[in-house]
Amino acid sequence: MATLTYKQERWSLEELFPAIESPALTAGLEKVEGLATAFESQRRVLQPEMDQREFTRVLQGYDELILEMQRIEYFAFLLFSEDTQDQKAQSFMARMQQLAAEMENRTLFFKLWWKALEEPQAERLAAGAGDLRYWLEFLRLTKDFTLSEPEEKVINLKDVNGSAAMVTLYDSITNRYSFRLEVDGEVKELTRGELMVYVRNADLALRAAAYQEQLRVFGQDGPILGQIYQALVRDWRSENMDLRGHKSPMSVRNLGNHLPDAVVDTLLEVCRQNAAVFRRYFKLKARWLGTEKLRRYDIYAPVTAGEKNYTFNAAVELTLASFDHFDPKISELARRVFDEHHLDSEVRKGKRGGAFCATVTPALTPWVLSSFQGRPDDVATLAHELGHAVHSMLASHHSVLTQSASLPLAETASTFGEMLLVDRLLASDPDPGLQRDLLFRQMDDAYATIMRQAFFALYERTAHEMIRAGSSVDDLSAAYLENLREQFGDSLDLGDDFRHEWVAIPHIFHTPFYVYAYAFGQLLVFSLYKQYRQEGDSFKPRYLKLLAAGGSQAPEKILSDAGVDMRSVEFWQGGFQIVAETLERLEALEVPLKSS
Repeated sequence: MATLTYKQERWSLEELFPAIESPALTAGLEKVEGLATAFESQRRVLQPEMDQREFTRVLQGYDELILEMQRIEYFAFLLFSEDTQDQKAQSFMARMQQLAAEMENRTLFFKLWWKALEEPQAERLAAGAGDLRYWLEFLRLTKDFTLSEPEEKVINLKDVNGSAAMVTLYDSITNRYSFRLEVDGEVKELTRGELMVYVRNADLALRAAAYQEQLRVFGQDGPILGQIYQALVRDWRSENMDLRGHKSPMSVRNLGNHLPDAVVDTLLEVCRQNAAVFRRYFKLKARWLGTEKLRRYDIYAPVTAGEKNYTFNAAVELTLASFDHFDPKISELARRVFDEHHLDSEVRKGKRGGAFCATVTPALTPWVLSSFQGRPDDVATLAHELGHAVHSMLASHHSVLTQSASLPLAETASTFGEMLLVDRLLASDPDPGLQRDLLFRQMDDAYATIMRQAFFALYERTAHEMIRAGSSVDDLSAAYLENLREQFGDSLDLGDDFRHEWVAIPHIFHTPFYVYAYAFGQLLVFSLYKQYRQEGDSFKPRYLKLLAAGGSQAPEKILSDAGVDMRSVEFWQGGFQIVAETLERLEALEVPLKSS
């Protein structure tokens, strides 16, 4: 059989719609309008004593409407992500956000009716809802925080022209940035993704210059970006605490993730208590780099001058081979993303930064965005996002309302995929240098995914309270610097310029308190991967069952079935035991002497 060659390309959105002006999109919008009108007519049949079969038909009508609306919404989002500076795409996405809010308002009566039912009535109807049962049960968890129908409608419209518009403005401003960096005597103009390649460069001056340029550019707009953040935080508090009655800003996200506040508090406190593990690591890394103490610019520095570079084709083959070694079904699913041209891996100015996987509907292979530049990080990112895609495809037998895993579990397959890749590299190349470099990279990635994200969440908690008290953008920057000081202790030299870094973190603008899901997911995967290494093939069915559950059950139930107690301090501490073991392997290696 001929070997396939994978090339970087822009994704194809043809399976959604050919273009904004296409007849297919016009027909899609007309279909959504028809489904919404039909669903509105069901308002009259909603009665506590209604027939279970009739209730199921109402549910199916809602499910179909959401399915069709998501196709259009995601088309707008993916089009905007291709080029955030395209005014037609910006305008179209804003229109579709407005339409989504209108559809939410037109169908809101159903959710409000459902939440208002007495428990015995709700239980009787939910019993016949099949795959949608958990979705219905989850809706009722928000019963105490739900307002009247007129109030909910006003909030939906307010969000489109308020918080959502502010997030779009933040993206439009920051994705137009270009960065200037002198490399080998030549001043280059770079995207943010291209610039951040140099933070892992072996040249210490170049690392510092790359960070300083990013912080300079974001810092110039710091007062503006900070005001956007303040507006988003005030809006979050006004709606969710003042109107809905949540007890804290983070409780809103916790409820959305179906996690008790106590579980999240335990996770963050265990992370805070284990900061010393990474401080110890940074001191070790300083010795490997031949310096008394790391600078903040050096935390991702390679310990050797040369870093392996990968072609896109080699990266794809490595990732698919690592998935195949675990289970051929996993690699087959991941390959669909390439076969159907659902991956945008090009590096382009104006393209949305970072990487993501978008699950549109259960029947469609997810779309993946990355900007591949050949670094080991880019290979890991590819494995990560394809892991997300596999997770979605394993859960594709569920409804559009129950396919996607909740945020705490959403990082499971992606992080597991990265670990499969690392194991594949360790097994396929016995070079001691590569083995050492991979251990260092595992520690770098563990820091970035666990400690960095946990301290972001702790900062968000502080920032929300400071903004409530009237703090300025400068005050928020000072608090962020203090957050970094607590995180790093005396393990490195921290430059004052990092006080502006927080305005360059998109997640805290896009999705408040999202970030703790990364720490949750990484520590969870460490536990699962340890089970895999101990049990081998017998572990796989349990793991695949976890992924196949998608969002059809509560996270605690899914994890309990997989043998995980998320309420246990010992469980979270067990994840840090894996980190400590990796660090001990590095500490056992002989540190090379550096010439003065």
